[in-house]
Amino acid sequence: MRVMEVLAPGLLTTVQDLGREGFGPLGVSPSGAADPVALRIGNRLVGNAESAAALEMTLLGGTFLFPEGALAALTGSDFGAALEGKDVPPWTSFEVKPGQTLRLGPTRSGARCYLCIQRGIAVKPFLGSASTHLLSGLGGYEGRALRKGDVLETADSDGAKGTGLPAFSAGSNSTLRTNRCKKVTPKIQERFRPRKILRVTSGPQSGWFSRAAEKVLYGGTYRVSEEANRMGLRLHGPPIPEGAHGGMISEGVSLGAVQIAAGGMPIILFVEQQTTGGYAKIANVISADFGSLGQLRPRDEIRFKRVTFETARKLLMEQEKLLTAKDLIVQTKGDR
Repeated sequence: MRVMEVLAPGLLTTVQDLGREGFGPLGVSPSGAADPVALRIGNRLVGNAESAAALEMTLLGGTFLFPEGALAALTGSDFGAALEGKDVPPWTSFEVKPGQTLRLGPTRSGARCYLCIQRGIAVKPFLGSASTHLLSGLGGYEGRALRKGDVLETADSDGAKGTGLPAFSAGSNSTLRTNRCKKVTPKIQERFRPRKILRVTSGPQSGWFSRAAEKVLYGGTYRVSEEANRMGLRLHGPPIPEGAHGGMISEGVSLGAVQIAAGGMPIILFVEQQTTGGYAKIANVISADFGSLGQLRPRDEIRFKRVTFETARKLLMEQEKLLTAKDLIVQTKGDR
């Protein structure tokens, strides 16, 4: 069983997988990776199931010691990673030799970077998921962000039975050598580049807003506030002049819902959202753009573009086709 020691945790580093769906009626939001596309690709790079748990780092990365080595990959934003002083580019898999240290710094692009390790991070599941739910203090590693001195384990070969992952021996590098030096093609990287124009469908209360209000929303530029977190992204920009700014009966809300709060400012509900809300929802970010939400930083500027439900479905299908394409990942020439 391979281990990874946290020498420095970074700003906010948590264990995340693809989340726990289906518990909204119980008041539990899905949590999970803020950029699920990056997590899925990272796991593919190291031979894991797409849903395997990994580390999600936000804005500032951590420093990690690998006493026994590992096969790893970094995806998402570029955090200027270095392995024993040698640069490690994102969207590639690489071998960490026993005793080596991986250091990540501040982000150079988006908000989040994912560190995926072959076999995945082993933590006690909560409601069938390894994801950390910070608001409730459940799941992940003791329900919290990582701290200096934490030691993480990866699943051993016995624990991996039934997962669809290859057998792995902690005392052998044979699996590492057959899986290292893979990368995501530049063309695919470009296709998954985070968007600043978020595509949305009409929300359940969109009919409560006038055409003038919609013109403001879809014609304006909004800035992500400093208060943005995994629960939601509060935006600053032109206020929505009309509609229900509170006062409605609370109802279930969905990931990516664009609520219009008191004062007319939009709030985009995110992975640790409350499961009910009393603000009118004028729009909803489409599933294919959830990864872009996860890469938004405070002060980033965005715009909204409305699409039909049919278009949203088509875009999601196109994304899934790319994620399962055989040419998504290629073997590089030689080792790092």
